[in-house]
Amino acid sequence: MKKFLDENFLLETKTAEQLYHEHAAKMPIIDYHCHLNPEFIANDRKFDNLGQIWLEGDHYKWRAMRTNGVDERFCTGKDTSDWEKFEKWAETVPYTMRNPLYHWTHLELKTAFGVEKILNPSTAKEIFDECTAKLRTPEFSARGLMKKYNVKVVCTTDDPVDSLEYHIALQKENFEVKVLPTWRPDKAMAVEVPADFRAYVEKLSSVSGVSISKFSDLISALRKRHDFFASVGCKLSDHGVEEFYAVDYTQAEIDSIFNKVYGGKELTKEEILKFKSAMMFEGAVMDWEKGWTQQLHYGAIRNNNTRLFKKLGPDTGFDSIGDFTVAKSMSKFLNTLDTLDKLPKTILYNLNPRDNDLITTMIGNFQDGSVAGKMQFGSGWWFLDQKVGMEAQMNSLSVLGLLSRFVGMLTDSRSFLSYPRHEYFRRILCNLIGRDVERGELPESELPFLGKMVEDISFNNAKNFFKF
Repeated sequence: MKKFLDENFLLETKTAEQLYHEHAAKMPIIDYHCHLNPEFIANDRKFDNLGQIWLEGDHYKWRAMRTNGVDERFCTGKDTSDWEKFEKWAETVPYTMRNPLYHWTHLELKTAFGVEKILNPSTAKEIFDECTAKLRTPEFSARGLMKKYNVKVVCTTDDPVDSLEYHIALQKENFEVKVLPTWRPDKAMAVEVPADFRAYVEKLSSVSGVSISKFSDLISALRKRHDFFASVGCKLSDHGVEEFYAVDYTQAEIDSIFNKVYGGKELTKEEILKFKSAMMFEGAVMDWEKGWTQQLHYGAIRNNNTRLFKKLGPDTGFDSIGDFTVAKSMSKFLNTLDTLDKLPKTILYNLNPRDNDLITTMIGNFQDGSVAGKMQFGSGWWFLDQKVGMEAQMNSLSVLGLLSRFVGMLTDSRSFLSYPRHEYFRRILCNLIGRDVERGELPESELPFLGKMVEDISFNNAKNFFKF
């Protein structure tokens, strides 16, 4: 029986062990999509205790705790201490077996703190005290953890109205880890609530210095901010959409729709789809002009629990996998841009696993030879960011595309303790390839190439693709 979480964790063959230990493990990390707070990096935040760094804003853990019968005040409550919340998390951990949280929890304890004990109620206080003591040393500050995990580049997620002041401060300071912004213009497309949309447009107008009274003004203001993001080193955009928007529209229609929603009137479903289609197109063209990569995360149904959304707000653990028919609209969106020769490098992330083969066949339609892997199938995202999901994503990409050109893993996380997810991914990658070699499905004589392939997927492909 193998020991839990030993040096060959998830590695089932000798070839997998060789690929991981000799190739994957040594590679630095490029985390090209995350939700870290750049202010925490700029100010090199120190964390008071393990409960704070682990449970503050982590809706993955909150969902598990609620499912285990833990009262909400121990998840998001203001009247409970970090220790009380951590104690409830420790009670929940044994019940997360076979959920990725069990692996992530113990990987983080081991790789960050050197703690190899199993977290449960009997070990909770000992582990809490030991890790908290370490968190109070410089090595475990926000920046310290980034350096500890050999992180080279981090791309945060930022709204067009953000000042990017912390990114600028970090660059002036010449911090050794590149911390770059990512353009996330979702609110500029959110026309479902007219009052919220108008308030956002007014803020955009203020920060851009562009007076906005019509649709073309909105695009001008966004372009000005897009230019500003580029000046601070931005190389990627990111869009969180339910589905792909590619409805036919005329410019006169979009002008009228903007005037209507900006004037406070609710739009019809058809008008909403047309407006979002225009915004997706305009955003993609901006990205193409600058040589950026556009990322499209689609397929989530968000804020399903109305009662708790009103109480706690978004990103608190009440989202789920959606069921959208996207193939035709995805094709039309990409094809429209390609026809105009304005299709930027693109990464598509699905939340419904049924779409794996859909994406891998779709991106093959728009590879144009201009750059290796111009169209990318993004790594397992959110609910698919686990062993089964990662294997399914890589298997689909392998048989219908080129796994060797994959830009690899990201954390998509708000936590400075999430970098072991890269290790998790790399172990799964090496296990897949190693298993094929040992079965005779790949030649042992090509191990040098396979080793390089692992290094490329772990780091080099992203470095070259994004031109970091």
